[in-house]
Amino acid sequence: MVKITYIEFDGTEHVLDVKPGLTVMEGAVKNNVPGIDADCGGACACATCHVYVDDAWTDKTGDKSAMEESMLDFAENVEPNSRLSCQIKVSDALDGLVVRLPESQH
Repeated sequence: MVKITYIEFDGTEHVLDVKPGLTVMEGAVKNNVPGIDADCGGACACATCHVYVDDAWTDKTGDKSAMEESMLDFAENVEPNSRLSCQIKVSDALDGLVVRLPESQH
């Protein structure tokens, strides 16, 4: 299992064990983390699983695909470290990952 810390906009932390092979979004949804809506179910067809990847982890989470970049256009308050959590595959290399959630997904 891989430890991932999800930090809500208000600072509430959820430190979870997520199975490798799942996505960061799936880890949040399976553990009822508030603030990850995942309206499209992980198909990279919306932006309701938007997160901010802590700077120490941006290189380890991989590059954004063209589709992800396009979907992020629908998110509010996009920053250089913005990602769609459905597009970040959990692996042992991400043990300790920290992501922050925006104030709103809509």
